Amino acid sequence: MKRLLCCFLLLSCLGARAQSPDPITRFTLSNGFEVIVQPERRAPTAIHMLWVRVGSMDEVDGTSGVAHVLEHMMFKGTPSLPPGEFSRRVAALGGRENAFTARDYTGYYQQIPAERLKQVMQLEADRFANNQWADAEFVKEIEVVKEERRLRTEDNPRARLYETLSATTFLASPYRRPIVGWMNDLDAMTPDDARAFYRRWYVPANAVVVIAGDVDVAQVRQWAEQTYGAIASAPLPARKPRVEPPQDGIRRVDVKAQAEQAYVALAFKVPSLDVALLKDGDTGEGKADALALTVLAAVLDGYRGARLERVLTQGPDRVADSVGASNGLWGRGPQLFMLDGVPAKGKTAAQVESALRAQVTRVARDGVTASELARVKTQWVASEIYKLDSLFNQARALGSNWALGLPLDAGSRLVARLRDVTADQVQAVAKTYFGDDQLTVATLLPQPPDPNRKPRKAIGGGRH
Repeated sequence: MKRLLCCFLLLSCLGARAQSPDPITRFTLSNGFEVIVQPERRAPTAIHMLWVRVGSMDEVDGTSGVAHVLEHMMFKGTPSLPPGEFSRRVAALGGRENAFTARDYTGYYQQIPAERLKQVMQLEADRFANNQWADAEFVKEIEVVKEERRLRTEDNPRARLYETLSATTFLASPYRRPIVGWMNDLDAMTPDDARAFYRRWYVPANAVVVIAGDVDVAQVRQWAEQTYGAIASAPLPARKPRVEPPQDGIRRVDVKAQAEQAYVALAFKVPSLDVALLKDGDTGEGKADALALTVLAAVLDGYRGARLERVLTQGPDRVADSVGASNGLWGRGPQLFMLDGVPAKGKTAAQVESALRAQVTRVARDGVTASELARVKTQWVASEIYKLDSLFNQARALGSNWALGLPLDAGSRLVARLRDVTADQVQAVAKTYFGDDQLTVATLLPQPPDPNRKPRKAIGGGRH
């Protein structure tokens, strides 16, 4: 399936809301817990989210995957709730719930009738402060996580390729480790590893509650004080910088896996967005490069019939069956500009790699057209409008922006900055960031299927 431009996903999932009748309210409780409230009165529902600014990048070698494992264990009880009771009570309230772990953060959410908000806040505050479970629960759940890794990574050729690509691209950055964890670390993980991670990072000063929906701000503040405000404060551990050293030449890695087609992915190290650019609009030399790279990705692959699709996948001399481009833009760690493609019949991964790089070289030489810029910018504005249709996306935007240290309205600010990006800026970044010293290439080498291999059966009980 063709990969969509990363910025589109960010704008629809991470960008902040556009204009709405009720303003966002943000306040901090005495113990350090932050609360963000977005009233939205179109339907009698509410989204309640808890975000913790901790993810796989905060792990250490030997316990990779513990942030994700802890996410699973957060459903396993408190002194007043047996395992599984949290989910049963949310369902009884007429709600649905789940959780997610990323490199930069972990999140928990419930969508419920608005009149049930207080009960959900009580449940989540209890879980945040009093997560407790027996070793036997961990022993069962770690097997669920390991099977999740087998199904989603080890049995998925492209997932294996991207896991290897990250581990090859980054040497010092914690982004080199997979979110689900290495299997050896999961095999060796103990209940106390998860408990220690919980005690270290699940503290009020490292979390935010986001509530969006048909709610009254003053009432939410009162409930927040009664629930989350009653949790004891605790010091937040210092985070040491882990800066990626300069790369001194192209890196290549091959991944053998049972697959029908080859595949190639190119990862170029690029700058992430300077948050100050969104806050004060300072566009000094180089500060807008992340924006220009995002526009470049859109010109290459931001709409049907964009450059990569038109040139590489169409016509009798096409080199690829599918192609893609994306730019990481922002995050707590270093970012990548990605190019990828599947060779057409009779073509090789090396030919696709060459053709992808040639299109960037073409932009560096000839620039981009005014009509291309206008088209991608119009789509970004539309994405902000469409996002408002989803209450969940509004809440997720606020939480992820908080977790990444961005302004709460980062999405609308980003669109405004992107609309100012010029053709000259796009051409300049195409000349600057696509040399061999920034590049890591991963190639999938397809292998024939194993006739003796039996399909896996999923183990129940996992989140997501």
